[in-house]
Amino acid sequence: MTKNIVILLVSFLQIGLFSIGGGYATIPLIQEQVVDLHHWLTLKEFTDIITISQMTPGPLAVNASTFVGMRIAGIFGAIVATLGCIISGFILSIILYKFFKKHKDIDIISSILKGLRSISVGLIIASTSTILLITFWGSQWPDVKVLNFNITAIFVFIISLFLLRKYKINPISIIILTGIIGLFLYQ
Repeated sequence: MTKNIVILLVSFLQIGLFSIGGGYATIPLIQEQVVDLHHWLTLKEFTDIITISQMTPGPLAVNASTFVGMRIAGIFGAIVATLGCIISGFILSIILYKFFKKHKDIDIISSILKGLRSISVGLIIASTSTILLITFWGSQWPDVKVLNFNITAIFVFIISLFLLRKYKINPISIIILTGIIGLFLYQ
């Protein structure tokens, strides 16, 4: 139990420290720690946690760390994982704020920030593609020779995207609607 707590803390300290871009940009970092490295969750369980994290208030990384910590070591694990996720980012934010405030007029600092934005966009695209592949094919690396995709998931996705873009329906309404549809389609 104590070993899991220490590993949870170190893992989520790393996630919090390197979560540049926040939100979806953190998904590959979290996946590497909880699925690939420590095998705490399967890829399917991981995508379920990401989905639940999106439906609950708060930042994705914090919600995911809370869920993973709870799964691995109960309430204490949830607290440790959540603190690990936020403390390094909190300290780093204070340090960077003071640094950038002091050196805001230097061109190289501006260039570094532009580079970090580019990295964040790439991480968001990688996360989105992973979630879509798992949703549509059930795997992170689908066999394109075999057309074993989930036509229902693709149909629900296209309808949801259409409703969001064409009719500007509130995303919360779409989440509730697709949750109800999923309840009936995936029992």
